[in-house]
Amino acid sequence: MHSSELKRAAARAALDDLVVGAVLGVGSGSTVDLFVDELAALASPPPALVCASQRTAARARSRGLRVLDLNEVLAGGASIPVYVDGADEIDPQLRMIKGGGAALTREKIVASASGHFVCIVDASKCVRRLGAFPLPVEVIPMARELVAQRLRALGGEPSLRESGLTDNGNEILDVRGLDLADPERVEACIEQWPGVVAAGLFAVHGADVAIIAAPDGIERRKATGARG
Repeated sequence: MHSSELKRAAARAALDDLVVGAVLGVGSGSTVDLFVDELAALASPPPALVCASQRTAARARSRGLRVLDLNEVLAGGASIPVYVDGADEIDPQLRMIKGGGAALTREKIVASASGHFVCIVDASKCVRRLGAFPLPVEVIPMARELVAQRLRALGGEPSLRESGLTDNGNEILDVRGLDLADPERVEACIEQWPGVVAAGLFAVHGADVAIIAAPDGIERRKATGARG
């Protein structure tokens, strides 16, 4: 089965996690694009969305879906019971590296505002240990070299992503070679540095459920201690 077919299978399976009548949080990336398409094809009225990237919001609007602003949703007293997103890597504890599409900060924001994180991936994204995929770190441009020096001191090899700025107007350092045996510690360490907006580690707060599509079927894996 082709990778795109596996991604669509994972996206379609996540429809079972929708809460009727509730706002839905969605992330960014190729698998989320397919999930948005599946939402638009629903026979019943699809949920309104809070999107973690301009790319996802544009795709949702183009499919006729309603996109809401996170501040307005929360100020109005509404909740976001479910957040659906992909991952660049995910380990058996459902800790993730995200940010290949440069939306890591907004993904963390929407995920943290949501009650239940559903990660949709094809089986190629599953790893025993995080770190083969370079860790994205979003930085304020003024602090790029300061943060890069500190990443080198941690054993990493940072390089500036040349593909442009994030939706927040910041830069991305892609870091290879970091020891991620303890990803929670690394995430907490990097994110306390001045100039770092967010690191693409979702380890302190990982996914609650992973929907993993493989050629032999769909696996639904729940994190130990998951919320709900």
